[in-house]
Amino acid sequence: MSDIEPDDDRRLKYGWTTGACATAAAKAAYMALVGGRFPDAVEIHLPKGQKPTFVLERVDLGDGCASASVVKDAGDDPDVTHGALIECCVRRLSAGDGIKFKGGAGVGKVTKAGLPLAVGEPAINPAPRKMIIDNLTEIHVAEDGPLDLEITISVEDGEKLAKKTWNERLGIIGGLSILGTTGIVVPYSCSAWIHSIHRGIDVAKAAGLDHVVGSTGSTTEKAAMDLYDLPLIAFLDMGDFVGGLMKYLRTHPVARLTIAGGFGKISKLAAGHLDLHSKRSQVDPTFLATLAAQVGADDDLVSEISAGGSAGAILQIAQSNDLALGDAVAIAAQHEAEKIAEGAFAVEVILYDRLGKQVGRAGFDGS
Repeated sequence: MSDIEPDDDRRLKYGWTTGACATAAAKAAYMALVGGRFPDAVEIHLPKGQKPTFVLERVDLGDGCASASVVKDAGDDPDVTHGALIECCVRRLSAGDGIKFKGGAGVGKVTKAGLPLAVGEPAINPAPRKMIIDNLTEIHVAEDGPLDLEITISVEDGEKLAKKTWNERLGIIGGLSILGTTGIVVPYSCSAWIHSIHRGIDVAKAAGLDHVVGSTGSTTEKAAMDLYDLPLIAFLDMGDFVGGLMKYLRTHPVARLTIAGGFGKISKLAAGHLDLHSKRSQVDPTFLATLAAQVGADDDLVSEISAGGSAGAILQIAQSNDLALGDAVAIAAQHEAEKIAEGAFAVEVILYDRLGKQVGRAGFDGS
């Protein structure tokens, strides 16, 4: 589970990771390979003891091979792979060959160092591989089936879906990754997004970079790219998960981190929030009014900012009065970030308006 634990998760529907779906498809195919028929539905064992059941969408039994597929249900999580068809083909190999994993259509291939897989390997992460092996081993023990197998995982339209993910930036080319540590997708935890942030840091470190940039969105990322001539892998689309990014950097440090974000988002960090999503933190006009007073706002202007209806309105008030509120927000956000960093990396914070114009900065050198 991610660092983010929203208080409304229990009212939302949990889903299943691509790794859990691939495990279900692999287990069903192996059951047919060993026993000659597919189950109507297949139950799998997850690492934390849960036993979900999956309905099979497609099946095919051939000579020495079997394939099954399931439709991924991500529950109420905003996951680009929700509804994707995940197929697993299990083929017998010669005795002593062991279990080998292959990436079929729609599953990417690793092309850069820093990921938990070697360059050239299919993007089937270690945890799903273990989950599949553990579930197949249960059948092997019960039915004395072979465990010399080639397991090929495919995702229908996976290459197209991957364009909506970080995969290409991480060096995973040609499709999606098969992911999941627990097998469960927690609604609105956006665990896949946070996982991508972590892998992005790993790839940047493996490439020897000493500076990465975390951006809250495409506008701020483009502005940061115009500011810094860094390779693409240095730019991390952190979205709302500034806490997830910094906590991972604290234990996997890169020398310098630039946080680039919109005025409203970064004002939340300045107030001590590490999840910048509107469901879990809000812009606080009273807090911004306090910062405004610290940089010279008179009582009337402080009152006007306190009554501001949105971050955009407050920024406009500050700019109309030549008030360096953006810099004050950046400095406060930098202080909050330094608390998380605990000296593991240096932090600068840059604020932008909706058009990508810089409206505040707290630089590495104190500027």
